[in-house]
Amino acid sequence: YPCFVKPANLGSSVGISKARSQRELVEAIHLALSYDRRVIVEEGIDAREVEIAILGNDRPMASVAGEIIPKREFYDYEANSPDGGAELRIPADLTPEERRTVEDYAIRAFQAIDAAGLARVDFFLERGTGRILVNEINTMPGFTRFSMYPKLWEASGLAYDKLLDRLIELALERHAERNQLLRSYDKA
Repeated sequence: YPCFVKPANLGSSVGISKARSQRELVEAIHLALSYDRRVIVEEGIDAREVEIAILGNDRPMASVAGEIIPKREFYDYEANSPDGGAELRIPADLTPEERRTVEDYAIRAFQAIDAAGLARVDFFLERGTGRILVNEINTMPGFTRFSMYPKLWEASGLAYDKLLDRLIELALERHAERNQLLRSYDKA
């Protein structure tokens, strides 16, 4: 303890709890199970949260990194709203080595799951040790003008309307590629 409990397949910090005891852990698991049939329990660590936006299909690109600095105890659902008590720092204050590492890990995570179009990869940078951990890959990140994904690309020099155009191009590219695949099996 402490540990964090969250539904495995939700976003926007819905259903996440911090548990400091066995009783709180049981309550947190029940809450998470009310949102999803799978639950993740993570070790609580003292870390910064850094995010990278990925754009592409077979040759993905990484945005600048951004950092979420919660004004609450942790980045919960309320902190996830535009006025909910978190500061977004873009670009994140990283050393050149940390920046290269998170960009490399983000692209490798995207490729490892054969993602297409877009994803946001979230990291923990553990204070005290400097250890960099992939927290999660979000294959359908929030996409309002206030969301981290488009803000990261804007800070990287790609405006919102151009980002939308590029995502449409990538979707058409992937669709054309998939249309070339066989759709039936004929043994003869």
